[in-house]
Amino acid sequence: MASGTTAGEAKGSFIRGLGLWDATMVVAGSMIGSGVFIVSADIARHVGSAGWLLAVWAVTGMLTVAAALSYGELAAMMPEAGGQYVFLREAYSPFWGFLYGWTLFLVIQTGTIAAVAVAFSRYLGVLVPAISPTAWIVPPVDLSAGYALSLSTQQLVGILMLVVLTWINTRGLAPARWIQNVFTSTKTLAVVVLIVIGVAVGANSGAIDANFAAPWTPRGVATIVPDVPIASPTSAAIGVFGLLVAFCVAQVGSLFSSDAWNNITFAAGEVKDPRRTLALAMAAGTGLVVTLYLLANLAYVLVLPIEAIQHAPDDRVATAALQTIFGGTGALIMAIAIVVSTFGCNNGLILAGARVYYAMARDGLFFRSTGTLNARHVPAVGLVLQCAWASLLVLPRTRLRDASGELLRDAAGAPMYGNVYSNLLDYVVFAVLIFYILTIAGIFVLRRRRPDVERPYRAFGYPVVPALYIVAAAVISAVLIVYKTATTWPGLAIVLTGVPVYLLWRRLGAPRTRR
Repeated sequence: MASGTTAGEAKGSFIRGLGLWDATMVVAGSMIGSGVFIVSADIARHVGSAGWLLAVWAVTGMLTVAAALSYGELAAMMPEAGGQYVFLREAYSPFWGFLYGWTLFLVIQTGTIAAVAVAFSRYLGVLVPAISPTAWIVPPVDLSAGYALSLSTQQLVGILMLVVLTWINTRGLAPARWIQNVFTSTKTLAVVVLIVIGVAVGANSGAIDANFAAPWTPRGVATIVPDVPIASPTSAAIGVFGLLVAFCVAQVGSLFSSDAWNNITFAAGEVKDPRRTLALAMAAGTGLVVTLYLLANLAYVLVLPIEAIQHAPDDRVATAALQTIFGGTGALIMAIAIVVSTFGCNNGLILAGARVYYAMARDGLFFRSTGTLNARHVPAVGLVLQCAWASLLVLPRTRLRDASGELLRDAAGAPMYGNVYSNLLDYVVFAVLIFYILTIAGIFVLRRRRPDVERPYRAFGYPVVPALYIVAAAVISAVLIVYKTATTWPGLAIVLTGVPVYLLWRRLGAPRTRR
């Protein structure tokens, strides 16, 4: 892998065109999507108080920064395209690297891209009413009792967004970098403005008294019903154990909103001075975002009582906060902010994801054509393949039902539909945690197996900080296994589909393991 920009301009090589600022923008821009504006409603329903809501985001922030500081060692050791795929391959074997890369392509990256694209078109629909989830181009075609296919104007706009961003990324690193820098800077400023308005203008004695008279007393909490008979239903209001379970379940939303910080490692082959830049970019980017997330939630609890956060319409907490301050104009302001945020977020996700498929193909573990670069030094085939699969994930719909199994219908009596990728993302949260645990454990493995390899950066607080992350993530995973079995075992099933596929690719062409 070329080590400098000039060498990188050779035919068939990446160009190292991402400096520290650019890399930090990829980290922050890939993290900030629409989650921070929405998921606090579900978190509040689980933990039931302002204090615990802020604590959930604080713990997520500490876990995210700890993981990023730990990944810095691996990224500095192996500054190659592919990032986490490479780390798992080198720490364990090509098999483990492939399972991660396969799951990334199947749903982690592409499912997230699809979800962000529809969030983009959903909020653009606030500004342009013709973009609607029920303005059908192809009305829903029921495939079974639970699934359907459709194409609405909302879905079409989401797909067009993916096509446009993919095309821009095939034109080279420079235009993709420019979009990332501009949109990440803009949406970061938008979150800062939201925080300032909430704290300086919207804070009111009613919300403050309601939330901080008893900040650690859960109220109005949801009952968490386990999916296995060995445990009993519980909630944050039922003792320390119930609070622990609720806290772990609530982490799903905040962790998902804080994910994708590792995407810059996927594009390590295009980072200048990667042995220094990658660790700094991950530390700076995650530090910035988790601080903004915590302050945004502080603004929410200063503006809205916990009950209003729990029951915000469509879970749009940020919109509810701005409407409290500005009335109907608040919804428009928030819609514009989320449109900008999701556009920049997807650019970073699209840019980074294709680099993993490139690395897999170079090892003989993915479609051979994805392991080539076009004349502009980017993996265009991988970008197009990623776009095609993500676009397909936008089309399937779930047929929504109530607790009794009856189909949900809107005010006009028409059936209501959800999105398949939303279910898939729920399924893989558990799998993502497992891969993070394995990767950070890889630091311990590689220090033992390869002690003499140059480590320009060593994991902060080793071995305590990486070990604490592993323990905390393992506890959250264990709770999800018991209380959210319905969404954990499908995640494992998705990962395990990679086993026969790996064996097939091994049969077609033995992988080349780089040491």
